[in-house]
Amino acid sequence: MAEDLQIQTGTKAEQYQSLIPQIKGLLEGETDLVANMANVVAALKEQFGWLWVGFYVVKNGELVLAPFQGPVACTRIKKGRGVCGVSWAQAQTVIVPDVEKFPGHIACSSLSRSEIVVPLIRHNEVMAVLDVDSINPDQFDTTDQQYLEEIVALVNF
Repeated sequence: MAEDLQIQTGTKAEQYQSLIPQIKGLLEGETDLVANMANVVAALKEQFGWLWVGFYVVKNGELVLAPFQGPVACTRIKKGRGVCGVSWAQAQTVIVPDVEKFPGHIACSSLSRSEIVVPLIRHNEVMAVLDVDSINPDQFDTTDQQYLEEIVALVNF
């Protein structure tokens, strides 16, 4: 596996722009959080073919694994630990071009080379994070940040 599979053609922004209406359609009228997270994850994984896409939900003072697609994942993450824990603690998106250079990176898969984590914030509180890993270094940028933040905002919590 040399590259992440890109299912759709077009620029990254064009791919997100075509995907967002589909995600809105999947979420419209559905109130179940697990179902909505599962569909968001599946849509992103199918569109971009990243190594790992999933949510962690804040429960009892830690991040707990929620719907995901990809290799087996870490089940629980403490606040401030790893990329997910840092995103939660800072309540902001974290982009890591090279996970091997990120202090305290939690390596759930040795194939992961870059990562982006987007917090799902409601009422000024992080409720969950969306975590995306790629086998390619420097995979994620501000375009991903912009659109993934928009997608996460669609999830009813």
